[in-house]
Amino acid sequence: MSGADDPVTDPDGNPNSGSTNSSGLSRSEYLVIASVIASTFFVGFGGGVIFPILPNLGQVLGISPFLVGIILSANRFSRLFANAPAGSLVDRIGTRKPFVVGMLIQALATFGYVIAYVAPAPEAWFLLARIIWGLGSALVFATAYTIAADVSKSGSRGQSMGLIRGGSIFGFPTGLVLGGIVSDVADGVLFALPGDVIAFILATVFSLFAAALAYATVPETHVDGEVNRSIKPWEIDYTVSTLTVGLVNFTILFAYIGALFATLVLFLGELEVSVFGFDSQGSSGIFMAVTVIAAAVFMFYGGYVSDNRGSRVPTLLVFVLISSVGFLLLAVASSVWTLTLACIFIGAGQGGTSGPLIALLADLTPNDRMGRATGTNNVLGDIGGGVGPLVSLPLVETVGFWPIYAACALLPLIAGGILLLGMKYETGHLFPTTAVIDTDGNSPAD
Repeated sequence: MSGADDPVTDPDGNPNSGSTNSSGLSRSEYLVIASVIASTFFVGFGGGVIFPILPNLGQVLGISPFLVGIILSANRFSRLFANAPAGSLVDRIGTRKPFVVGMLIQALATFGYVIAYVAPAPEAWFLLARIIWGLGSALVFATAYTIAADVSKSGSRGQSMGLIRGGSIFGFPTGLVLGGIVSDVADGVLFALPGDVIAFILATVFSLFAAALAYATVPETHVDGEVNRSIKPWEIDYTVSTLTVGLVNFTILFAYIGALFATLVLFLGELEVSVFGFDSQGSSGIFMAVTVIAAAVFMFYGGYVSDNRGSRVPTLLVFVLISSVGFLLLAVASSVWTLTLACIFIGAGQGGTSGPLIALLADLTPNDRMGRATGTNNVLGDIGGGVGPLVSLPLVETVGFWPIYAACALLPLIAGGILLLGMKYETGHLFPTTAVIDTDGNSPAD
């Protein structure tokens, strides 16, 4: 890995200071992570704004629940095909250019929601916008995680990944609230436009700002000098360690994004539960934001704890158990307070696994494969998040909500079993220590 104590150049090629503070995080590491967090925060609005709006908008526009599920999942399926090439591109040309271009693509996709609302065949436009969003997202995710791996070292990697994972996704709950509340209260405020369109326009403006911010502040961290032309766009990393982390990611995101986010607005409608007087769209945006904020907080905390233990695996197992308890609470929830508690547990469980999980992937992966390993991990995560709505939305109409949420409580436990089996096969230990598995011995990071 490119070490935190090594100089990291700014966009003009000037080295930043690499001095390390007492926490183990260097000044250059903090600066790079802050730049990535700020950029991905603002572009994240476009990812969250559609979730509280589209399920109910589907009824207004005559879009079937199955087609709504396809639209919500389309970004993950397009990202599914783009993740591997994005990871290979990062290992080939570096992180800066793909990161900035990915931001611009996501801004274009967010504006596509505005077109979809006013154009004929809205389902086709929504689908196209989500597909384009996924392509840009593949570049952003592949570069953000690789940047964190590049600038960190083993003693701070969990914190670094947690900061980037947690801090960057704060834009998503902001988008959830923006989509839910602005669509509910902003009708006619701007040129007599519907509140839904105003929410989409605001998200577009913030996405363009994110692209400009990324261009101005995010440095190159991954390559020096010539482009590595030996790496083909279709190359992926399929080592046992990468597949293990990816399958855990698949299982967690199937339940979290694929089931919870796709069905929550409908669940609130059935329970007739509202927050602050908002309808199911506004209320679902608030509850979704609760899960994501909890996830963001515990991404850093989980990474911090895993940095200070001999092994990251025990931390991961604790948080998959917390996620399972959250879905059990959701299955029996019937009030604002029980729903809030369930969302906090689910968010904490999902977030607490994310920071240490990506840090574990970086520990196990040499620097020259990190882009491709990240791509493989994202492919499997997007399969889980993409298949979830296709399965959960039709099933809730058939069997109801609590059986779906009860089944989702089993998925984190399955993820924990996959993690233990993979670590045992790859390292010979159920709880391998970071000192044993860290690949930094082949690089100057430490």
